[in-house]
Amino acid sequence: MTKTIRELAADLAAGRITSVALTEQMLARAEAHRAQGGHAYVSLDGEQALMEARASDAARAAGIVASPLAGVPISIKDLFDVRGQTSSAASLALADAPPAEADAGAVARLRAAGAVLLGRTNMSEFAFSGLGLNPHYGTPRNPLDGERVAGGSTSGGAVTVALDMAAGALGTDTGGSIRIPSAFCGLTGFKPTAASVPLAGTVPLSRSLDSAGPIAHSVDCCAILYAALSGHDIGAQAPALKGLRFGFTLDYVGTHVEPQVQQAFDAALDQLRQAGALVEQFDFPELLELPGINGGGGLVAAEAWHWHRELLEEKGAQYDQRVAARIRRGQQQGAADYIDLLDARARLIAIAEQRLAPYDAWLMPSVAIVAPQVAPLESDDATFFTTNGLVLRNASVINFLDGCALSLPCHAEGELPVGLGICGLAGADGQVLQIGRAVEALLRGSEKE
Repeated sequence: MTKTIRELAADLAAGRITSVALTEQMLARAEAHRAQGGHAYVSLDGEQALMEARASDAARAAGIVASPLAGVPISIKDLFDVRGQTSSAASLALADAPPAEADAGAVARLRAAGAVLLGRTNMSEFAFSGLGLNPHYGTPRNPLDGERVAGGSTSGGAVTVALDMAAGALGTDTGGSIRIPSAFCGLTGFKPTAASVPLAGTVPLSRSLDSAGPIAHSVDCCAILYAALSGHDIGAQAPALKGLRFGFTLDYVGTHVEPQVQQAFDAALDQLRQAGALVEQFDFPELLELPGINGGGGLVAAEAWHWHRELLEEKGAQYDQRVAARIRRGQQQGAADYIDLLDARARLIAIAEQRLAPYDAWLMPSVAIVAPQVAPLESDDATFFTTNGLVLRNASVINFLDGCALSLPCHAEGELPVGLGICGLAGADGQVLQIGRAVEALLRGSEKE
């Protein structure tokens, strides 16, 4: 039975389970998943994880408990440095890179909080896709429908959480890479304000847009992980929904939404209204400029090209060629184009501050469609790129605006998962998480009824 991080912490505190036993259970599930052809983990570090679990149990016996994460197993996306391990970003081009000499900043903070690190999770190569396909290490499949994608780029991380092979996953989000797999797999994901979690020791995609955060089973789980990653404990309080003001827009993020997603989103808005929240449509026509702003590949392609240009020249044949093609778009951008992008971003952030000022949070479908099937994406480039663009569309808006966002499950029981995006601008992390607690309680209460 799936348990939240706080429930696992309570079990550990009461002696109902040990960290060693919990770690063994999750490792066993992970090994079984791999034996059945699953591709969630690129590598498992079972021996080291059990050493960490034994140390955690000994510390607890001595009265030392660093945080609610103490002794709790967490998976790590394969682009974070872990001391002694190779960060391949799920690419053959980095498979022979030297082991990391130190933990990435985010990993070091999880260690300091007492988390047990289980292994490295699969992903879209170099985190450059919202779909999660990987031709090198296999494609993690959706745990609810194996014919569908898990979503990317933190595909393996989401699957480890969904199948109880980790209590939470450390992922990254450059254009939705935490929230998309959370939405597709019925999980909760939090993309923090980029500056709030250190990215040192992480294979970058876009220095302007990258952020690191958690995928887990609840808002509370995400808040616990965020507290460890950022140093900001936002507490467990949740505001009353009555009187909160939510805004949603049909501009850009509200178009071309699949009927099932639209139905789930509308139902969530209705529940919020019934709970006494003010839910209002607002206009944000400037969002319609984004396709033009990013028409040359945007900040992602420009900044990815800067990092990859030498590696592509040396090992381009070892890349996923779809990823390589997207990175090479950055080669066509000049310095003036790049500065234009930065200026456009600053201008839209200023506009967003005005548009969103009346609202406690901005709501949108996390992803415009439900998880698509794997086979058509693998077989046809045009289908892949069109679908990838639509999947990334909504979530990437928040990265461009330097914001923060939760994705909460909002689908009806028995339906494919749909994510509700609860969004804010830079620095609104605590407010978004607190509001998320209240919205989650409402949605889960309704499901029980």
